[in-house]
Amino acid sequence: MAKSKNLFWSFFSSVKLTVVLLFLMVLLFIVATFLPPPSDAQEINWFNDLYHSPLFYVLATLFSLNLIICSLNRLPVAVRQLNAPCFPPPAGIFDNQERERIVLSDKDMTAGEAIVKKFLSAKFSSPKKSEWKNGLLFCRERGRFSLFGVYLVHLSVLIIIAGALIGSVFGLEGSMNLREGETSSLIRLDKGRGVHQLPFSVRCDNFSVEFYDTGAPKTYRSDLSFFKNGELKQTGSVLVNHPFTFEGVRFYQASYGKADDNRALIVYNSAGKESAKITAKEGDTFDLPRQKARATVLRVEENIMGLGPAVKLDIDTGKRNIQFWVFQHIDEIARANPDLFAEVPLFNPGLFAPLVFSLERLDNRYFTGLRVVRDPGVPFVLSGGILLLCGLIIIFFTAHERIWLLLERQPEGIKISVTGRASRNQAVLERRLERLCQNLSKELAI
Repeated sequence: MAKSKNLFWSFFSSVKLTVVLLFLMVLLFIVATFLPPPSDAQEINWFNDLYHSPLFYVLATLFSLNLIICSLNRLPVAVRQLNAPCFPPPAGIFDNQERERIVLSDKDMTAGEAIVKKFLSAKFSSPKKSEWKNGLLFCRERGRFSLFGVYLVHLSVLIIIAGALIGSVFGLEGSMNLREGETSSLIRLDKGRGVHQLPFSVRCDNFSVEFYDTGAPKTYRSDLSFFKNGELKQTGSVLVNHPFTFEGVRFYQASYGKADDNRALIVYNSAGKESAKITAKEGDTFDLPRQKARATVLRVEENIMGLGPAVKLDIDTGKRNIQFWVFQHIDEIARANPDLFAEVPLFNPGLFAPLVFSLERLDNRYFTGLRVVRDPGVPFVLSGGILLLCGLIIIFFTAHERIWLLLERQPEGIKISVTGRASRNQAVLERRLERLCQNLSKELAI
């Protein structure tokens, strides 16, 4: 059992395994990025949906195990460094001292000790002191927490991976198209993964779009209402780059378009008397009671043959059917073509006498295309990113430093030897020791 445990531990504590796993993950992401999107939902494979693939889960799990075990392997070393006593100092640390690291003075030990404590305590807590051979040995330490900067980075990476897995398993990404006035709780999931029902309903109360002079869309906005258990819970607006969040689900303005059920506002005249306005979409019917006939809207066109908006009607009298077009701008069309009705009877809005039909306008209805995203892993990824930044700052801008200062009696006064060690950036510590020696020399010369 111990042997199998050692094999397991050795395998997952290998730095080579870390390199291999990182290489495989990066390679996988590169391949998935450059693969063309599938033309059919049936063609979707795990390469096209990497973050929901078993391979992603396996690699993320293996990398997490590798990171945890590597951290546990290194932890005892860091703890020993943390608990290492200042005294005695490392063997031979004061041997072969450079002249710049030695300060000589005619002061006595008492004055020398006071000056040493003054400079060592200037920015930090009081130094530790110990009797040492022919004098006193002082030690000042700082940056002990920097020993654990790498573990903070490891922890942050694990939290980010956990957030990615949580978002992959429990999150959702899809889209929803809503016409003005329409309510729905269904979204189409990405990658052809079917339909998902939200625990609430969304209604598009209004959609508005503004255009530039060139005809390009300037901005578009959806006013939404959110219902739960039949009750209105909240209202909000979604604009481009201004999403709205309800119960952890974020709605983005992604697209828009004209709905297929554009409605026409139709009236007809009989002996100079105008009928009530009739609103109908393609496929709708309405009665003509005096003529004992029924009219059906066959087509609704925004711009047919460059002549503008028009609807095609079919009048059923029970004995025959009459079909003709009703144009919104029929007067202008007729003035430009005096023999229009004779040449093209289907363009005559009075073909079903004595009624003369007219199209007042088309009411274009839009639908809004909403991007729907829920990612419960975002707080983990955000927390992990902050911890990662803190860990990197600790690693690159701090170090565990120990400075030893030996104060010795001399026949003509005192001798001060200065040395130190740092876990990293030893050159920075050397410059600090140089300034310390210069300050001690100036102070002792007074």
